[in-house]
Amino acid sequence: MADISKINDRLFGDGVERTSEPGPARRVRIDSARIARMKAIFETAARELDGVEVWLARDLQKLLGYTEWRNFQNVIAKAKESCGRAGAPTEDHFVDVTRVIGKGKGAQERVPDVALTRYACYLIAQNGDPQKDPIAFAQTYFALQTRKQEVLEERIAERERILAREKLSHTENELSGIIYERGVDERGFGTIRSKGDAALFGGFTTSDMKRKLGVPQTRALADFLPTVTIKAKDLAAEMTNYTVKTSDLRGERRISRQHIENNLNVRQALVSSGIEPEYLPAEEDIKKVERRLKSEEKKLTQGLTGIPGPD
Repeated sequence: MADISKINDRLFGDGVERTSEPGPARRVRIDSARIARMKAIFETAARELDGVEVWLARDLQKLLGYTEWRNFQNVIAKAKESCGRAGAPTEDHFVDVTRVIGKGKGAQERVPDVALTRYACYLIAQNGDPQKDPIAFAQTYFALQTRKQEVLEERIAERERILAREKLSHTENELSGIIYERGVDERGFGTIRSKGDAALFGGFTTSDMKRKLGVPQTRALADFLPTVTIKAKDLAAEMTNYTVKTSDLRGERRISRQHIENNLNVRQALVSSGIEPEYLPAEEDIKKVERRLKSEEKKLTQGLTGIPGPD
């Protein structure tokens, strides 16, 4: 890895000295070329620890322009306090490590260091002076990086919920077709599904759960359920599909009894894990989630050009 202190000098000029310099601070506009260089250096300084992207505190110290390790330790301590007040587990974001540094003439020394998550880096930057170029940049950089991670996790969770809902629709369509061949019409399928819901939701029928969660009666209950409940309904329906086919169950009564039993079994598994599905809050309308994700995907593709073909 390149010498970070030298890189810092090139990027910020006298930034290292100005961090501890007394007197009124001045604000300098950072041009886009220098921003690009700063971004590249901050990203180069990142490392990986147990699959998590981290920055080592002694590297960050130099990037932010702190000349003395003991002074930077005070900033880290303040950041830890901020982390604790925010309710985040400090030990997850500030991990004590040991690193080896060169001492000249081939000598080496083991020194204490701290592995910092992007959130920890953000808190450290927030405790610095934003009038200083390196710290102002770091505040924005780590704020954006933290937000990107949050948005990424949100989008992954939303896509998982959409996929779970699509899978449930497929499973229920399959079940509807199977039981239709065994003497159960569409109305009978609705009755079976509602009885299954009552078993899964501790006695609340489909209509009961719609009222409980504020779901319009004309909309599917599953469109407003959290992912874990959607997957629970899907598992119970898959179990009913399997049993109806392998045991050749026929008639609404027998199939309904089997579906109730399957939902009770799934409910037992949930409750044993501390999950009571009838008390989980409603999620955002999945149709709105789908529209939002499609809109974001469309924006991402706007302005992009494909690879030109041969002349």
